[in-house]
Amino acid sequence: MKNTSYRLFLITCLALISMATLSPVQAQTSRTRADLEREKAEIQAKLKEFDAILRQTTANKKETIGSLNAVTRQYQTQSRLVSTLDREVKVLDSEIKKNEDDINRLENDLKELKAEYARMIYNSSKLNRNLSIVAFVFSSNNFNQLYMRLKYLKQYTDSRKQQAAQIQALSLELAKEKELLEIRKQDKEKILAEAQRERQKLEAMRREQQGIVNTLTKKEKSIRSQITATKKQQQQLESMIRKAIEEEIRLAEAAAKKENSTATKAAGSSLPMTPEVAALSSSFAGNRGRLPWPVETGFISQTYGDHPHPTLRGITVPSDGINIRTQPNSNVRTVFDGTVAKVASMPGYGETVLIKHGEYYTLYTKLQSTSVKVGQIVKAKDVIGRVATNSDGEAEIHFQTWKGLQKMDPASWISSR
Repeated sequence: MKNTSYRLFLITCLALISMATLSPVQAQTSRTRADLEREKAEIQAKLKEFDAILRQTTANKKETIGSLNAVTRQYQTQSRLVSTLDREVKVLDSEIKKNEDDINRLENDLKELKAEYARMIYNSSKLNRNLSIVAFVFSSNNFNQLYMRLKYLKQYTDSRKQQAAQIQALSLELAKEKELLEIRKQDKEKILAEAQRERQKLEAMRREQQGIVNTLTKKEKSIRSQITATKKQQQQLESMIRKAIEEEIRLAEAAAKKENSTATKAAGSSLPMTPEVAALSSSFAGNRGRLPWPVETGFISQTYGDHPHPTLRGITVPSDGINIRTQPNSNVRTVFDGTVAKVASMPGYGETVLIKHGEYYTLYTKLQSTSVKVGQIVKAKDVIGRVATNSDGEAEIHFQTWKGLQKMDPASWISSR
């Protein structure tokens, strides 16, 4: 009996310890679910931003490449939300299975403890029928036997108390597990219902996206003309940027040749730099991936690089930067400390600002107005103008990053949202 009680005591202790401390698998599951909740909240915040921006153009909405890009980005984000909800359901399924296993184990342990406790009570009642406790103790033949009988009775009493406490502790833990299981089942039902609603929204976006594609497909001739005009405007913008940067390089090289100049040209650098300019350039490079956005709110509607046209097969559309869709009349801000190198008005782009950050440059275009001039020193997040709204009601800024005469992907420089 003593060995059995000790074994059950160990079983109970291990069960309670396992409940009190998360195993690596449980801890990982908890972290995964917490991560999914954070991801879901971030995606939902993005979708609200999409809605707020796209509602601005509802009254004047047209089926354009810009609107198709916006709806496509919205659809992709909505798909991420549905995928996140599906993963959350899978995590909850895993947690529910773990709960059910824990409950089964606890119920078996509790059953075994209660059976052992019942046997102890039965044995105790048999002892009391045959011989009273007092008689049992004082019928000892010698002092040693008396001592051993007293010690046995104490251990027996302690064991009964211990088992009663174990039964109570396991019963409480079992009740907690059942309560947690019910909560998780309710959570799963809520998420399943939420996933269903979001799938319906996703399907509505898909139909809207397809409707725009169908309409644009019928306008192939005008779209091809638009693509030709846009590529010409891109070439003019790139030519302006390159000439401005080449002029900055020429001026820097000329200044470096002057007597007492502290400018030097490091390996891999596009121009000679003074220690101050080199420090600014290094600081800009060190903030890659952490730069603020050129507008406070918005989403990337066109990414960097060459892209297949969304409606015309075999046609590639290049992009030297990113387009950020935002609220009409939004302030446009510089993303880092620097000096205004160029202010110009470009065909198809409107007002344009080029800012120098050491050997790095950032370009802000599709502005309706500017509030800076060439040579002006600016700080990060200083307002340099306002975004323009086109005839389709779309407010969109075009943003580029350069290192010397080398184009770079702006999305890799600004912070993620």
